[in-house]
Amino acid sequence: MTGARLAATVVLLALCAGTAGAGLPTISHEGRSYVELSRVAESLKSRLEATAESTQARLRTATQVVTFTRNWARILVDGAPMLLDAPVVVRKGVWLVPETFMAQVVPKLTVAATTPPAPVLAQVPTPSSAPAATLPAATLPAATLEDLRSRSYPSFTRLVVETSLPVTHRVEPAGARDLRIRLLGLTGAPQLEAINDGLVQEARLERAGADALLRVTFEGAAGELRASTLADPPRLVLDFSRPSPPATRARQGATPLRTIVLDAGHGGHDPGAVGPGGLMEKELVLEVTKRVARMLTERLGVKVLLSRDGDHFVTLRDRTSFANRERADLFVSIHANAHRVVASEGVEVYFLSSEATDNAARQVAAAENSVVQFEKAANGGAAGRSDIVKTILWELAQSEFQSESSRLAETVLDSMTESLRIPNRGVKQAGFYVLGGAAMPAILIEIGFVTNPREERRLKDSRYRDEIARAIVSGLADYKRAWDLRARPAAARTP
Repeated sequence: MTGARLAATVVLLALCAGTAGAGLPTISHEGRSYVELSRVAESLKSRLEATAESTQARLRTATQVVTFTRNWARILVDGAPMLLDAPVVVRKGVWLVPETFMAQVVPKLTVAATTPPAPVLAQVPTPSSAPAATLPAATLPAATLEDLRSRSYPSFTRLVVETSLPVTHRVEPAGARDLRIRLLGLTGAPQLEAINDGLVQEARLERAGADALLRVTFEGAAGELRASTLADPPRLVLDFSRPSPPATRARQGATPLRTIVLDAGHGGHDPGAVGPGGLMEKELVLEVTKRVARMLTERLGVKVLLSRDGDHFVTLRDRTSFANRERADLFVSIHANAHRVVASEGVEVYFLSSEATDNAARQVAAAENSVVQFEKAANGGAAGRSDIVKTILWELAQSEFQSESSRLAETVLDSMTESLRIPNRGVKQAGFYVLGGAAMPAILIEIGFVTNPREERRLKDSRYRDEIARAIVSGLADYKRAWDLRARPAAARTP
């Protein structure tokens, strides 16, 4: 190594060592120390691509790209997965990474940026564009295509590329009616997905050297792309938006938030989850929901409606239909969790998606969706599962509000975990039937695990139920303030 390169390496590593300690200010979150990702980028003289609303953030150094996904501990360094000590979070619009990121990952980035490529033998050709720190291809497991599928919704078309390992994607220029997404290092046979839903004509996956190329052909003008990655199994989810109806755009954010529908899960002959001490989910969530309703009315002065105010059964479809008829601004469904591992604890908040965050999220959705068996019994078997599945998958007005639902979920979860001093299990997405068809931002809150004996005892305590209600109300109040601030400029523009 030359003297100049050695000096540069020493300086950068010293910078890294300093930032891992007291060089960057830390923020406490859920008992862990975090640092702002923007400050990390500044310290490395790199570029950060992130917004408060984005699902992913990218840190670009001179030679490498680090991809972060909110609420996930797994990151990608040039497509190679690494696991952090804690999940990446977005708090009040600021991206945060665990403080240990500075010692765990940054040294690898600085060494890669300052170490020259090793000499290459003449008989071993290497692409000149390969990063210096890239391992030989033979040492890296190849990601293979597991499935390519599509789903059409009223406001968007979704393509899901499921792979054996996480892959990095890049959108490339194409024509007015085409879009190309390169999937780096993905192997597998070519596939064709014919869609013809009025927006997307087809999606064709082709080989492109060492990569795969996904060609999306539109029936008219190309739709706006929103891409996100999910794990367990690894998936790239591509949503292509249709133009929003003018009436929908006018309603969103044009007026202050005035009406909230609160939905207490289960009820009647559907008890929901039952704890070892006999605590029934249906009774717990009804009482908490009533407390939330009272506090919302007193504190925010909004109109609060309940999908059920007693111990009676309400079908999943009727819950959101009620909210739609009342032209509610928000739909909040309150539930309690259950798990075969009795030590499971904490709170989590969901918003609707046909693609679950992980297997655990799928299991929670499956448990909450099992209520359809009661609906089928109640109407003599005439309706039931097939109708509700059709509702959520094909009449999904909620899809227009997915981004707002995600924002609402994060706001409420932050408030609950800060107030209750309880483990934060994260914001997740899954196919909850009860959220399907809601024509407004909608979330489902799991306030705790009745199957955990220690947590069940807390959930039985009246004072703790008040604390839960206050925490939910505080989160909804924060969200309402942001909503109303966005509504003021919109109202000022209205003639």
